[in-house]
Amino acid sequence: MRYSALWRSVGAMSCGSLITYLTLRLLDGQKSSIFPSGEEGEAKRELSGAWLHHWDLRKPQLQKVSNGAESSALRHIILVRHGEYTKTLNGSHLTELGRRQAERTGQRLREMDLSWDHVVASTMPRAEETAMIILKQLNLDPLKMKRCTLLPEGTPHPGDPPAKRSARSLELAYRRDGPRIEAAFRRYFFRASPEQEHDSYLLIVGHSNVIRYLILRALQLPPAAWTRLNLNHGSITWLTVWPSGYVTLRCLGDSGFMPVTELTHRRPSSPA
Repeated sequence: MRYSALWRSVGAMSCGSLITYLTLRLLDGQKSSIFPSGEEGEAKRELSGAWLHHWDLRKPQLQKVSNGAESSALRHIILVRHGEYTKTLNGSHLTELGRRQAERTGQRLREMDLSWDHVVASTMPRAEETAMIILKQLNLDPLKMKRCTLLPEGTPHPGDPPAKRSARSLELAYRRDGPRIEAAFRRYFFRASPEQEHDSYLLIVGHSNVIRYLILRALQLPPAAWTRLNLNHGSITWLTVWPSGYVTLRCLGDSGFMPVTELTHRRPSSPA
């Protein structure tokens, strides 16, 4: 009886192991279909949870990194959301409070005492106006600023939870804006090339949706989560790209330098 029971137990364990083995193989097969090989597979593996070390090596200037060379310099990317704004017949422009917020942000950046290599702003008026006020606070030549058509506000990715709009409207917005905003990520986020000898500082003045998406893409976190983050007007976000390709978030949406009475994150309601 004891031997019979033993064999039944062994048989059950073997069947269980076989089922487990086949299940794991099936899951492996599903993962292979979800994350195919090639460039598309790399882009999707970036979002699978494991850190993709060579996420930026498609850039020609990083070809030497692919061959084993490495810089010792860091790339610091500081992202600033524009100040409070209101919509007018002439476009979206900063409010009086929005201009004060931009001034305080510029003062904060000046206190950080960084040596700015590049300043880039969205081409939307509220971002350009914010950038110009910040440049004045930093005592930088306005001609130093570059205007980028990839950075205007938009819908970077289907959000989870979704925005309060129809599914059709969200899909059309994503198709219109998503590729452009992804192109902005690929333009500005990459590790230093071996030729770069000193740390660099890039200032980007842009918009909430775009900045939230860029943060998640840089950290290789699910981009659909951008709707779960919130950024105040004039807030500062600081990311660092290390020579190894790792990315660290030094601060997210910092606005503690502003008086509580001046903190806003939504456009003011239009008067009735």
